[in-house]
Amino acid sequence: MTNAYQPADQALKVALCIAPGSEEMEVINTADILIRAGMQLTIASAAEDGSLAVKGSRGITLTADCPLVDIADEPFDCVVLPGGLPGAEYLRDSTLVVEFVKQHKYDGKLVAAICAAPVIILEHHGLYPEALMTAHPAFVERIPEDRRRAGRRVMFDVNNNLLTSQAPGTSQEFALEIITLLMSKSKTAEVAEPMVMWPSMCFDVIGGKA
Repeated sequence: MTNAYQPADQALKVALCIAPGSEEMEVINTADILIRAGMQLTIASAAEDGSLAVKGSRGITLTADCPLVDIADEPFDCVVLPGGLPGAEYLRDSTLVVEFVKQHKYDGKLVAAICAAPVIILEHHGLYPEALMTAHPAFVERIPEDRRRAGRRVMFDVNNNLLTSQAPGTSQEFALEIITLLMSKSKTAEVAEPMVMWPSMCFDVIGGKA
């Protein structure tokens, strides 16, 4: 596997899927923060032509470590799906992405989706039909009312091991919550402190340990 980030042999493994039109902040903030926690991050491109460099939703070039097909049969501790348009639609329409998510859900691994991704990808394919979710305000009403958590910036459904979040502006909290879920609150506090996070953000994510 081609991977630029291998901090330790036993590091937690995270796959972050990108495509043309993925939201840049959601990709970069999540990647940066998870690497700070010492996770082994693989940014995988779902571009049909196998391109590693794709233009994000704001025209910024995002560069993957490898095509998703190269790691599709490997196990990860977490799969991350960024939003952005048309990026989330691109991921939705990729059979490889959908099967990759299904396999990790079946294996009981954490799946984390942000912005439009919870609706455009997960809801569209009925991957988590009973899960409580949040999403970008422009999409959240497409989640059935009994499962919708519109006011939650970050939402974890423990029964489905599913993490969802709202938008680029919540991507730091989203990434910190992944650390909390896979590692510990103390590790999240260790990562957050030198980043000089907003105190309220730290309080919400790590229970006041800022």
